[in-house]
Amino acid sequence: MTTAELVLPTCTADPSGGVRLDGSWTLAGFACGLPLLPEKPVPRIDAGGLTALDTAGALQILALEAGSDTHWDGLTAGHATLLDLVRAQAARERPPPPPVPGCLEALGRRATAQLCEVRDFLGFFGEMSLAFWRALLLPHRFRWTPFLANIQSAGLAAMPIVGLLSFLLGVVIAYQGGSQLGRYGANIFIVELVSLTMLREMSVIMTAIIVAGRTGSAWTAQIGTMRVTEEIDALRTIGIRPMDMLVIPKVFALMVALPLLTVYADAMGVLGGMVMADLQLGVSFQEFLQRFPQAVSVRSFLIGVGKAPVFALLIALVGCYQGFKVSGGAEAVGRQTTVSVVQSIFLVIVVDAAFSVLFSWLKI
Repeated sequence: MTTAELVLPTCTADPSGGVRLDGSWTLAGFACGLPLLPEKPVPRIDAGGLTALDTAGALQILALEAGSDTHWDGLTAGHATLLDLVRAQAARERPPPPPVPGCLEALGRRATAQLCEVRDFLGFFGEMSLAFWRALLLPHRFRWTPFLANIQSAGLAAMPIVGLLSFLLGVVIAYQGGSQLGRYGANIFIVELVSLTMLREMSVIMTAIIVAGRTGSAWTAQIGTMRVTEEIDALRTIGIRPMDMLVIPKVFALMVALPLLTVYADAMGVLGGMVMADLQLGVSFQEFLQRFPQAVSVRSFLIGVGKAPVFALLIALVGCYQGFKVSGGAEAVGRQTTVSVVQSIFLVIVVDAAFSVLFSWLKI
């Protein structure tokens, strides 16, 4: 058919809710102009005005069908045969719906994914361990500038928020405990309550949670952004190990900063308890400080501070590991940052519970 013989394909709605098809419903006809089709299937199709039809036009027309309820008018035998062939082929090539996994299969997939996650994390931990010992044995290769910068960002910059929250936590513990001790005239025992709670348990775990949400998330976002912008690939290209450049300085820095922050949190928490003990129970600062050495042993202080390097290692490992797992764009960075914070806090609480059971078993 020549261009002069082509008739623009059209689809016109009629008052009965059906449509009338006119013109050449072929690829050549569509090149002249595309017909405006209704959004929903129609109950009646008048094909009396069709001048030409091929498979491309047949696919467009079949999209108007409302299943077997569609009534056809004016359809020639040749056009009907072509529509039947295209309809049968389209039904045969329609992909089957994806199978719906059962509960057992979904559980297995989730368990497999978690096992793969553990395997990858252990591999990352092994690589970090090698780099850790390499840094200890070859200190002249250690990157001191990132180390000091990370101490400043993870330690010094966190002191205001850690100090404020520790002070308020000491106030809350003294207030809640003091209201009970005051009923029995045991006001002086507020020293044991505040000191043991803060030094042995609350200071270190609260500081670790703050650092996990503040520093761990920042490190995940930093490394993840470097992954997206291919900066890590550039480091490997110029012969720099990303583990030595990005991970080891952070691990060492946090293992130094978190114990110091814990000692600072101990002091601020005890100070908050002293203030509330004086205001609520009449235990003066002098009385509090006189009883403090009797109430708290050096062992309790060392137990709290001794947990800090372990928590620091966990937070740094998870933060860096989740950063290296980023792939894609900005959405992946946000997703892995969220995962980093949740996993870090979860591991800190689990390990702290394990320490509590261990110390109870050892009677210390």
